[in-house]
Amino acid sequence: METVEVILAMLLAVIASGYVARVLPIALPLPLIQIAAGAVISGVFRHGVALEPDIFFLLFLPPLLFVDGWRIPKIGLFRDKATILELALGLVLFTVVGAGYLLHWMIPAMPLAVAFALAAIVAPTDPVAVSSITARVPMPPRLMHIVEGESLLNDASGLVCFRFAVAAAVTGHFSLAQASLTFLWVALAGIAAGIAITFAITRAHGILQRRFGEEDGVPVLINLLTPFGAYLVAERLDASGILAAVAAGITMSYLELSGAATPGTRIRRNVIWDALQFTLNGTMFVLLGEQLPDIVRGALHPAGGTPYDLGWLAGRALAFSLGLVLLRFAWVWISLQLTLLNRKRLGRQVFKPRLRVMLATSVAGVRGALTMAGVMTLPLALPNGDPFPARHLAIFLASSVIVVSLLLASAALPALLRGLEMPAEPDAKCNEDDARHAATLAAIAALERAQKADGEDGGRAVAHVLRLYRHRLNATDAAGGNADAQALRHTERSYRLLALNAERDTVLRLARRMDISDETARRLLRQIDLLESRYQQD
Repeated sequence: METVEVILAMLLAVIASGYVARVLPIALPLPLIQIAAGAVISGVFRHGVALEPDIFFLLFLPPLLFVDGWRIPKIGLFRDKATILELALGLVLFTVVGAGYLLHWMIPAMPLAVAFALAAIVAPTDPVAVSSITARVPMPPRLMHIVEGESLLNDASGLVCFRFAVAAAVTGHFSLAQASLTFLWVALAGIAAGIAITFAITRAHGILQRRFGEEDGVPVLINLLTPFGAYLVAERLDASGILAAVAAGITMSYLELSGAATPGTRIRRNVIWDALQFTLNGTMFVLLGEQLPDIVRGALHPAGGTPYDLGWLAGRALAFSLGLVLLRFAWVWISLQLTLLNRKRLGRQVFKPRLRVMLATSVAGVRGALTMAGVMTLPLALPNGDPFPARHLAIFLASSVIVVSLLLASAALPALLRGLEMPAEPDAKCNEDDARHAATLAAIAALERAQKADGEDGGRAVAHVLRLYRHRLNATDAAGGNADAQALRHTERSYRLLALNAERDTVLRLARRMDISDETARRLLRQIDLLESRYQQD
């Protein structure tokens, strides 16, 4: 019963954190507030929820990475693929080597293999933590796409390095050739599993739907289970379940363009994913906060070891966190210079970014739950029965990196991003108005074909619908050639909203009088609300 109470308290903390973030006089990232709430819950209940890393990975990461991959702009991801891969692969290896030797130099008691393992698990940035920062800080779209793309793809390289560093710490042996082959398998097989599982589920669902029909909630439930299927299959193949979940999300975004899902399914699916994403994000950081008191106690008083001084620990944690930022800045600068040289060699246009761009990219490398869950998988003991060296210290340093990276990003990014210039996003082939114009023309063409095919049958109905679409087309053309088009659209929108409010008041009045059923009232109100949200976004 107490565990249920703790879980309910965590969910309440997620809800409360959103209001606390708006009440505070200073802007703090939501994850930091949720981590603090988790620490408070742990103190009130005298114990937190036991964090099983495998369960944590399975419950939280697949759906969150899936929806991130689903919603990330694909044009930006593929346009800047070279820069993203430099950060997702090269920066991780650079961080493992640089931060590993830095840790071993600062804390000689920590074996080099353990230092490399810790450096590997803090090397990947966390897509959930990155999203929480970019949601509150106005970041140039191109920089945001690069940072988000990096955070989605650097998990495999970091986890493979972590796995081999732990193996070296346990056995004392390391094979570069074996590590390279394992990395290729983990990454490529994980991506292939995500794509294959998503295609298979979508195809099977389509066949069953056409043959037997289905309940309204089935497509949404299948969509929710897809990332878990991709993750589990990849893990059974000893591949990256994380990359499988990301690949499944990206694949789903392309399959969605087929238009197989009904409008109702799309609306319900988006609402459910928004709620699930908010809940899982918040719960994940609350869980991390619940672990912090035990982590600090374990680091200060390691079992069978000499107690550490809190000031000494805090100093090393801060130095390690800042060292990671400097290593990231160095790699960003080096890779940028190489990119500029290559573009000059090819005779392409060169945009030389300002120093603030490199600083912002360095500070935006936020760590999160992936780092914490990964470091918790460190073995408890060596094969000979001795305790794993510096395990509690490594966990404390990893959690410190998470907190410091969040604090640094929330404090420095607003100043660094203010007025920041980046290469403009290439214009799409057509804008929103062009798309609406093309859609209207296609609708008119379809209606004219139907009018010819039906003849007298339904002629009046088709003619009425045609008049509505032709009126919309004429209004669009007139607005497109009018200097006051923006004012015209604004006036039209205000009248539409006024009419929708009148419709809503009437439906509510009929429902209160019991002139219509509750089901009819809910259906009509939902239609009105969806139309209103559309006009409010225009």
